[in-house]
Amino acid sequence: MKKFTLINKNRSRIKVFEPFEDVSRPTPSINAMMISYGCVYKKSSKPVMKGSRVETIEAARKEYKRLLEEGWKKTSIFRSYF
Repeated sequence: MKKFTLINKNRSRIKVFEPFEDVSRPTPSINAMMISYGCVYKKSSKPVMKGSRVETIEAARKEYKRLLEEGWKKTSIFRSYF
């Protein structure tokens, strides 16, 4: 799985979806997604990340789909910061 970054219509908020590895088990597995969210104050500066949470893959897919329906777009502008 890859990391995906979405940005809202106003280009003021972002959400980063990335695989979450459970390293507490002897064999690490990816069965969840970490969703980080933050604000963008200037396009040329690093976004300020406000927090993150871990969701099941299914819940993360639903949220990703909902955000796309609301007009959020996939972006790679901030890839160098993460």
